[in-house]
Parts: sequence; C-alpha cells; structure tokens
Amino acid sequence: MPALALPAVCDFSITNVCNAACDFCGFARDKTLAGPARFVDTEAYSRALPILHRRGIRYLTLQGGEPLVHPDVVRLVSQTVAAGISCAIITNGWFLSRYIRSLADAGLCRLIVSLDSADLAEHERNRGLEGLERRLAKGITLAKEYGLPVQASVTVNRLVNYDDLPDTLRSLGFDNVAFSYPRDEPFGSTSLVYSEDSHLVDLDRKELLAALDAIGRMRKRFPVLNPRASVAEVARYLRGEQQAVPCIGGYKYFYLDWNLDIWRCEAWSEPMGSVFDLDRIPDQREPCNACMMACYRNASMLMHAAVAATDAGRALASGQIGTAVASLFRRGVAQSLWALAEEAPKLRRLARRRKRTAATGGALSSGRPAPDRAEA
Repeated sequence: MPALALPAVCDFSITNVCNAACDFCGFARDKTLAGPARFVDTEAYSRALPILHRRGIRYLTLQGGEPLVHPDVVRLVSQTVAAGISCAIITNGWFLSRYIRSLADAGLCRLIVSLDSADLAEHERNRGLEGLERRLAKGITLAKEYGLPVQASVTVNRLVNYDDLPDTLRSLGFDNVAFSYPRDEPFGSTSLVYSEDSHLVDLDRKELLAALDAIGRMRKRFPVLNPRASVAEVARYLRGEQQAVPCIGGYKYFYLDWNLDIWRCEAWSEPMGSVFDLDRIPDQREPCNACMMACYRNASMLMHAAVAATDAGRALASGQIGTAVASLFRRGVAQSLWALAEEAPKLRRLARRRKRTAATGGALSSGRPAPDRAEA
C-alpha cells in the first residue's frame, strides 16, 4: 500500500495579526505576545505548495491570528486549490462580507467561524468587536448563498451555555459545530492560541469533564463534529487513564507558520524544519498524547485504523506477516472504526457540498450580486 494513500492535513497560520481582543488568546490585538506584525509571503508559499502536495497534504486550513487581515488571503486560497489541496479558513467573521464572494470564487471548500458564547452580546464583548453580531449574521448568510458549508468553532470556556448553544448556532445558519479544548500554558511553537491568565479557560478537571458530558448531550439537538470516540479519549486523558490512539502529528497532520516553518504540531517545542526541506525530513511517529488539542485528537481517532492498515500493507509487502497482523490489532483500531462509521454520513454530506460548490464555480458563475463592500 503506498505510503501516501492516506491524505495528510495541515493547519497554516498565515499571520500573527488579529483585529480582535479575545480574552483567552495570545494573538489578541491588546496583548504583546505576537510581537511585530508578520504575514506569510505569497510567492514563497506558492513555491512551497508542490512540496506540501508531495508529502500527501490534501486538506489545509488557513488560520491566524485573523487570516482575513492578510492582504493576499484570496490569492492564498486560489493557489492552494490550484495545487490540488482543499482549502478551508477559520475566521472571527468581522471581514466576511468583504471577502466571502472572492473566497468562494477562489475555491474555498469550507468556512469555519469562531464563537465563544450562545449569548451573542457576550461573544461580541469577549471579542472586543462592537457590531460583530450583525456582521456574523450577514457574512454567514452570504456564505450559504454561495454554497459554502459553514462550521462553528467553539472553545470550551466559561461563557458557553451548552443548552442554549444549539438555538444560537441554528439561528445564525451554521451547519455543524466542532469544539476545541482550552489551553492555559504556552505552546512550544509560534502559535499563541492560549492564555495563562484568563479566568474563562481556567477550568479544572471536573469542569472539563462536565463540559464533555454537555457536548455529548448536545449531539441530540445539533450536529457535533467531534467524534464520540475522540471525546471519550479526551475524557480518559483528563482522568489520567491509558490512551488508545497516538497522535498523528508529524506524520499525517502538520502545523505551518508564517515563517514557512513546518512543525509536528502547534504544541511541539521546535520545528521539523523549513517547509522547503520537507522532502528530506522524515516522518515523526514517536507516540505522543501530551495534550488534548481537538483538531489533532479528532483526526488521530478518525485516521488511526487507516494508518494501521497502511502499516500492515507495508509489512506484508516486506514479508513481515506477524508485524502486519499486529498492526491491525493495535489498541484503538476498533474505536477508530467506530468513529469512522459514525462520522461517515457527515463526511459524505460535506463531500457532496464541496463538489456542488466546485461545480458552480462560486458566486460569479451563480450570477449573484456582489456583496456590500462598504463595511470596513
């Protein structure tokens, strides 16, 4: 079985600049952690794309900071799509009305919008962006008109009322939600998505486990993308129990920053190297379960069985029958298969929507009017 038969994922921070002032994020405009403003060089990124593609990366999410403050964000999307890599973006939504048509036409496959509370006034206050509620509603409406799937990204924090959240998500037009878990200590990488002093994310183990239970109950009322098996694995992590699935960071999941350094993950202490050296950098597969970053946890759970099958195929090709059998019976394979079975309908629906969006060519070919660009 070819080593790259299983696609890889990359989260790409294209800038350290953000226009918001979120209490629990180090990229916030009123904090000094980010240092001088940095934006990835668009031409250099275009040269990196063939390298990323050769490494098997087929899904990439633009993030920040706030990615929509990058002056060439639309071009970054179009370059990514032209290289054969599906491109999503995660944003606070402030600039959506300005960019959403161009992003759709550039081939964006999915829009992810961050949300901190079911109470939109509370969310707006935490973001430090007066008028954000109105902009979110308008931007998401436009995104849906242009055929884009719209996902909410909610960090587990003290502002979240899980009973009220489904109604808020539904009223704004979100298709589904993914939860991320809070971090109250620095990452090893350039990522600053943490806060050491925010009361909003200073949750103890009991509070975090209660939040996981609330997420489980919420599934009955609104689509949650975090696989049940992944949430259960995080619960085991919080209780100090043995983990079933090792992280795929450095093998099938990567973090890329505005310096075009490639990292095993955002929590790693040093980069694997420059993206331009990635062809010569080996996979990093030493088992790790040192954090509970949701994006890595979810992907690791969903891909674990396929990784085991890939390893078994390699072993069989080398005549190592015992190793092949052992790969297929690894701890966690059954949970991974369960997660895949549970998520398969959602993944199929998302794939169909992506195909429809690509077939229509975005907003321009749909004949829809250009959005109001009067908003700054």
